[in-house]
Amino acid sequence: MAEELYAGLDIGSYAVRIAVGKAVPGPDGKEQIHVVGAVEVPSGGVAKGAVTDIEEAVSSVSKALEQAERLTGLPVNAAWVGISGTHILAQESRGVIGVARPDGEIREEDVERVIEAARTVATPPNYEIIHVIPKSFIVDGQRGVKDPVGMHGTRLEVDALIIQGLSSQIKNLTKCIYRTGLDIEDLVFSILATSEAVITSRQKELGVCVVNLGSTTTSLAVFEEGDILHTAVLPVGSDHVTRDLAVALRTSIDVAEQVKLRYATCLPETVGKKEIIDLAEFGVEEAEHAERSFVAKVAQARMQEIYEKIDAELEKIDRSGMLPAGIVLTGGGAKIAGCVEAAKHALRLPATIGTALGINSVIDRAHDPALSTSVGLVLWGHNIRGASPGGGVAGLLSRLKGIGRLGEGIKKILRSFKP
Repeated sequence: MAEELYAGLDIGSYAVRIAVGKAVPGPDGKEQIHVVGAVEVPSGGVAKGAVTDIEEAVSSVSKALEQAERLTGLPVNAAWVGISGTHILAQESRGVIGVARPDGEIREEDVERVIEAARTVATPPNYEIIHVIPKSFIVDGQRGVKDPVGMHGTRLEVDALIIQGLSSQIKNLTKCIYRTGLDIEDLVFSILATSEAVITSRQKELGVCVVNLGSTTTSLAVFEEGDILHTAVLPVGSDHVTRDLAVALRTSIDVAEQVKLRYATCLPETVGKKEIIDLAEFGVEEAEHAERSFVAKVAQARMQEIYEKIDAELEKIDRSGMLPAGIVLTGGGAKIAGCVEAAKHALRLPATIGTALGINSVIDRAHDPALSTSVGLVLWGHNIRGASPGGGVAGLLSRLKGIGRLGEGIKKILRSFKP
């Protein structure tokens, strides 16, 4: 029998990234994911996480798929697909049922019924439910129950987080993927997949915020006591730093992007006053120079704005400056120099760069923060489909069978575009 492959597809505004992994025996005897390929190609037809030009998006995904198959030497027929964008909404809901059995033992079907009760929430027009994530169960008033199966009680409640997406955006994304000949295993809210890859269960218990600094959006997810507390997608990202630099230096976007990657820092005080950047090294014909301290101030101002918006989200749930495991920064924007120190100062919390954990690979790129979402999607797929349920949100959804299934609305959308 052929080895089962897990492919994660992350369609971003800046790049399309695919990671391919397979399960291998780990040093402790448990299965571990070995990433056999990871590719990144420039993205087209995508803005702020949403498809804006299907033809361009199909072309970008096709190129990434072709490179992934060439790199691994294996056919990639299906993938776990990340979905993000400012249209994603998170809403809290509570489901309540009476336990069906006379002896009061809670079975899996009771858990499914209470989840369905939580699912019947008033969704905004033209929105579909992507995930119903149980935060915690309550059995006869006893709070904090993680898995109620096998317990006894007469009343079962669940506090759940409902992740919803705009139907039109979901349709555009699925249509674009199916046109490349790729099948969709499942749609996954990207920041949840990222969290599978970059944080540990210990961090989730203590309290942690995962921040994915994308090019045009910044996604975040807050965990505490093992449960997901809050998610948000902010309409600002590292590409805004590039645009600011293009305006400030009066140069092209391409030159501004290279200046950002090579010389920008979020800590102007670390830059010497006499450090000069010669724009000629980036292909600018006219003799132009820029002070590196000026570039740093521009980058710092925009990153400070992003951190202020993140702090505003933490304030909504009374966790501003109060997460012991701090902030884990990942995504392409996390490569800007000094962003960790700036985050510590602005958010008053510990901060680190998040790279994929719990995998092995001979490919250096597998641990690139920009690829953490696609690697996270591979781990998500393994935790859902693997021989034994893994950890994280995906592991919870696979253990509580029936919860991880897609909503009927999403199923109809996938069926309608499947060739």
